[in-house]
Parts: sequence; C-alpha cells; structure tokens
Amino acid sequence: MEAEEDYRRKERMVLAVIVVVASVAVASLLVAFSYYCYIRNKVSKRLKDLQGADDEDKYDFQNLQVVAEKGLQVFTFKQLHSATGGFSKSNVVGHGGFGLVYRGVLNDGRKVAIKLMEQAGQQGEEEFKVEVELLSRLHSPYLLALVGYCSDDNHKLLVYEFMANGGLQEHLYPMSSTNSISLKLDWETRLRIALEAAKGLEYMHEHVSPPVIHRDFKSSNILLDKAFHAKVSDFGLAKLGSEKAGGHVSTRVLGTQGYVAPEYALTGHLTTKSDVYSYGVVLLELLTGRVPVDMKRPPGEGVLASWALPRLTDRDRVVEIMDPALEGQYSMKEVIQVAAIAAMCVQPEADYRPLMADVVQSLVPLVKTHRSNSKVGSCSSFNAIKSPTPHDFALRPAKWGSRARPAQWSLGSGKEAHTMGLFEDYP
Repeated sequence: MEAEEDYRRKERMVLAVIVVVASVAVASLLVAFSYYCYIRNKVSKRLKDLQGADDEDKYDFQNLQVVAEKGLQVFTFKQLHSATGGFSKSNVVGHGGFGLVYRGVLNDGRKVAIKLMEQAGQQGEEEFKVEVELLSRLHSPYLLALVGYCSDDNHKLLVYEFMANGGLQEHLYPMSSTNSISLKLDWETRLRIALEAAKGLEYMHEHVSPPVIHRDFKSSNILLDKAFHAKVSDFGLAKLGSEKAGGHVSTRVLGTQGYVAPEYALTGHLTTKSDVYSYGVVLLELLTGRVPVDMKRPPGEGVLASWALPRLTDRDRVVEIMDPALEGQYSMKEVIQVAAIAAMCVQPEADYRPLMADVVQSLVPLVKTHRSNSKVGSCSSFNAIKSPTPHDFALRPAKWGSRARPAQWSLGSGKEAHTMGLFEDYP
C-alpha cells in the first residue's frame, strides 16, 4: 500500500515536471516566434526603405523648383566624333565618373569637354540621366555648365564648357598627376578656390527646392578655368534632399573614400551636412597638400581628417599641417581662420557642422582682403559683409538644423569647447 502511494507521488512529480518543461518550451517558442516576427518586420521595413531609396536613386528631378533655361543642345555622335578628332588619345584631358573626357572644338569654334560613357551599365545610365536632368535645370556661375548631350543608339556623351586648367587635384598633387601643365597654387588662389567651391554648394543647398546634395564632392570634381576660378562638376551621384528642417533621405552609400561623412557611411542617412563634411576635407587638402587617405604615411596620419582635426584647433600646431609647397607664403592669421572653418566642417556629428551659407560668409572677407590688393581679376562680385573678428571664429555654433540658419552663436561647452581661445590676442 505504502509502495503504491510512493509510486503515485513520483508519477505526479514526473507529470508536474513534464508540464513545467512543456510550458517553458511553449513559452520559449512564443518568445522565439515573437522575436522572429520583430526581426522580420524590421528587415522588411529596412528593405522597403532601401527599395524606396533605390527608386529615388533613379533620380527623378521633375519636382526640382528652379528657373530652367532652355536651349540644351542635342548632338549627334558624328558631330562629337569630329569635334574630338575621332576621340584621339591626344585629346584626352581626364577620366570622369563613367568614362574618358576629351577636349573638343565644335563647328562654331567653341572649346568644350566631352565625356564619353565607356560601358552602358545601369549605374552609367543613371549618372547620364542625372547630369542631363539636373544641369538642364541648375544654373550658377559656380557650377560647371552643360552645353548639351548625345544619346545616339548605344552612345552616351555629355558636352560641358571647357575648363582649361583641369581639376584642383591635379595642381595639389602634381607628382601623382599626368597633367604636365600642373602649376603650384599660391595661398591667394587657394582661398579663392575655397570660396567659389563653397558658393557652388551653397547654391545647390540653399537656392534650390528641394535642396540638391552632391554626394561626391571632392578635389577632382572642382574644375579650374584659365584664370583658376573654380566650378563644381560631376553631378552623376547627386540626390534631392529632404525639405524638412533636420530631415534626411535614406539612400545607398555612394561616394569616395575619405570624403564620405561618417553618419552617412554608417546609416545611409543623407543630408546637406554630408556635403559640408566633404567640403571640409577639400579645405584640408588646400591647407595641407595631402590626399584624404594615404595609408603609406606613419601610423595615425593615414586619414587626413582625423590626423588634422586636433591640430586645427590648436593655433600653435596649425603650422604643422601646412602644405610645404606654399613655402610659408601665407598670413598665419588667415590660416588659423580657415583652419577653424575646416574644423567645424569635419565635425564627426552632423549637427555641429555649419551650413554652406555660413562657410561662404566666413570666407568672403578673406578673399575680399586679397582682391583689394591683387592684380588678378575675379569672375564674380562678392557680397560686402562685416569682416569677422578673431573672437568671432573662436565661437562654436550651437547645433544647426539642416535648413535653418543659426539664430545666434554660442560659446562651446563640453565636446565642442575645444575651438575656444583660437584667436584671442593673435596679432
């Protein structure tokens, strides 16, 4: 009898254990299924965002609200073949985003640059459409003008105004360039190039609705005319930005290593501040004569932005970064001011970067100072504004929205306080 009770007790215990284990198993399955659904929904949403980005990356610029000028010329392949001497190798002046660029002369005597698409891939097709759509609508003296295009059968060509001195990159790094006409850029010329390139981005960001984000702004995409005036070029990766203050668009991460803003590289969230970061890197190139990424340099010096940033905010160390090709022929006060602008532009957090309009206003007084004492003419007139004092540059901007101008400057605190004291008592 007693043995039978023990048996039943053990049976109940086993049954209870089975029930508990089964319950735990079911609960685990429910948790796992819920987590699976969560991950699936998250992935589905991400794929939908990417699909939307891909759809947007087809570059529909039909909603771009700017004054469009008519008269974009449509060329035949035969005309452009003749203009370039049969696409002679002797007329090759560079390599664009999707093909070789040739020097050409049209029947009316105009000198032009003709970009020939080498392969008719999807990316090349998209870049071709973007440049035609975008440059037929955007018109600024600081953007490279599109004269016309050719789309005969499988031939895709773009015809631009000719820029006699090629890309900025060719003159900053003449040893690595095949361009035999590379000339050393003096400090005054570098300042003017910095301002004119900034005005090109300012036009795209501030004078177009919705704003246009270049997405591949770099020194090789800044072209120079015979007087070394600068124009922004190569809009094949350009994308329409968000019209909302502080908004972004999600897109594939495209661009050139060393110029891509960190938040865009990590999240695919693109704003006008992404271009500001790229501009800051170009400004560093103008200051240092260094390429954005060079892993052959000593440890810690391979990435230009991270190497230069702590030196930009220390007036006693700024001289360490200066391009030896300048041979010390510059105003140290101007160098420190430009270094401060560059430091703001390459801030790791996008909200702490300025708008391009603010960059332009900061550079204008420096260029005006040189223009008043220079024999070199200017291709544009600059707005007269009050020259900033050294203390103005020592202030850090509060967080700036992507479309809103800062209401006021504020003294930096915490992580942004490092720019304080750069210019006090500087002679």
